[in-house]
Amino acid sequence: MRPQLWACALLATVAACSPQPAQKAAPPARPEAAAAPAVVNTAPPGAYVLDRDHTSVTFRVNHLGLSRYTARFTKADGDLQFDPANPAAMSVSATIDPRSLETDYPDAAKLDFDGELAGPNWLDAAKFPQMTFKSTKVEVTGANTAKLTGDLTLHGVTRPVTLDATFNGGLAANAMDPKGSRIGFSARGGLKRSEFGVSYGVPAPGSNFGVGDDVEVIIETEFTQLPSAATIAPGALPVPKPKT
Repeated sequence: MRPQLWACALLATVAACSPQPAQKAAPPARPEAAAAPAVVNTAPPGAYVLDRDHTSVTFRVNHLGLSRYTARFTKADGDLQFDPANPAAMSVSATIDPRSLETDYPDAAKLDFDGELAGPNWLDAAKFPQMTFKSTKVEVTGANTAKLTGDLTLHGVTRPVTLDATFNGGLAANAMDPKGSRIGFSARGGLKRSEFGVSYGVPAPGSNFGVGDDVEVIIETEFTQLPSAATIAPGALPVPKPKT
């Protein structure tokens, strides 16, 4: 074999036996984002009342710049005029008892922290025993979302606030729900407490030392409508047994 051919054969053999650089695997195909499930509503239009058992009103404030301190109100009432065919025409009003404020303070015997926040320095619930909200405008922003603007009365001061609301769906009266037809909403919003005269502990400008002025509000709620004999077939709802 001629030297040139022998050299070529040797180089080809070495190349074939040498480890080849690993081929980069193609990145896995990204799964397509699952489409949000369609909101289902079989609940009829009309007047609804707030269901306390399935309502939470939570708020959060900045504490010393270190955490978002979270507390809640446990007593709320309200009513809603529901019209799924014309959401912009819907209206809602609600009341909250500020004395129902609850925190997770661990030792109430040492410090009644709930009572302190409901006291004169903060909500002053003895003087202002009710917080109210009455809607003034519903601006539809999506298939099941809207901006809900209304007048909030807090600490004796009334100012407009806007909530981003989501309609989660509704169910017509059925045998599993003795409260009748049911609809559900989620809402978020914010306010500055100093604008309502609650300025105690607000940090000085440029500082986080205190309790923040901005209050974040998170609401999860359901409303129910008692069924009428005209809309519910006999026997569709459980009948309470008489007490013996």
